[in-house]
Amino acid sequence: MKLARTRSTAAAVTAVLAVMSLATACNRESTAATASGGDKPAIGIDLPRSDTDFWNSYAQYLKKDIKTDGINALPVSNSQNDVTKLVANVQVFQNTGAKAVVMAPQDTGAIASTLDTLAAKKIPVVSVDTRPDKGDVYMVVRADNRAYGTKACEFLGKQLGGKGKVAEFQGSLDSINGRDRSEAFAECMKTKFPKIKVFELPTDWKGDVASAKLQSLLAQHPDLNGIYMQAGGAFLQPTLALLEQKKLLKPAGQKGHISIVSNDGIPQEFDAIRKGQIDATVSQPADLYAKYALYYAQAAAEGKTFKPGPTDHDSTIIKLPNGLEDQLAAPLVTKDNVDDKSLWGNNVG
Repeated sequence: MKLARTRSTAAAVTAVLAVMSLATACNRESTAATASGGDKPAIGIDLPRSDTDFWNSYAQYLKKDIKTDGINALPVSNSQNDVTKLVANVQVFQNTGAKAVVMAPQDTGAIASTLDTLAAKKIPVVSVDTRPDKGDVYMVVRADNRAYGTKACEFLGKQLGGKGKVAEFQGSLDSINGRDRSEAFAECMKTKFPKIKVFELPTDWKGDVASAKLQSLLAQHPDLNGIYMQAGGAFLQPTLALLEQKKLLKPAGQKGHISIVSNDGIPQEFDAIRKGQIDATVSQPADLYAKYALYYAQAAAEGKTFKPGPTDHDSTIIKLPNGLEDQLAAPLVTKDNVDDKSLWGNNVG
């Protein structure tokens, strides 16, 4: 796929970069995390954050795959959930010879001008987990996030017998992932389980916010019998801690158990499923995100192209208005398959 040349609309970013040039160095990891890629094209990689178990697992897989695959990675940066830092880190990649960039922008609207700048410089971008709203991307490596919401709804609806009250911890709605999961969950509940009352709780992916809002909700609705957490890495521990404090953390199958479905597939969620604390999670493939982010970045730097359709790794590439997306598989994990060794959450560490 040829990336279109576009005229950069990011004039305002220039001033930001000047201010951030020194700060950027603080967001970068040691060169020990990079591989000696020889004459391979240089790849710039930005981690989106380090405050959730999911993204820390992704970082571990990246580090391993960079070494295993001999990727010529520039010093890896971390934008710490701050689009201004991401813009500055990308500028460093440009200045140090990156031929492709891997990023996971958490604010999918604010990154458009940076993508325009990279396209104008013919530096292709692989976006991981999040799909930028605008701006050219070579490939988005992502699972079908609408399927996350639908799977969670269908499982939870059946667990509750089609009636009850459910708290939904929504991710940030300025993120395509938060919107996709929320919209799909709402549509499924309205269509298939109209007798379930859903309380939508925006959280901006913050566990403390989710916990505080759940506490208030429980005070008003002590008969709450279901929870949908859009990100187990952020919400699992504070949720379990609050329920335990209120003596509401009862194991699955016991009277008074609050059915909980999550998203991520981290080891902590699997342990909670085994203990009966939560009922299910959708396993977001951190290992495959890392593997195929590097694969497509290398391919992009070498000038290779891809077309929509089935892949050789059990996924499907779809056409976007601004590029392509490889939609990786994300299975539902319950007590019946939680010990499956093929799940990355059983292999990380």
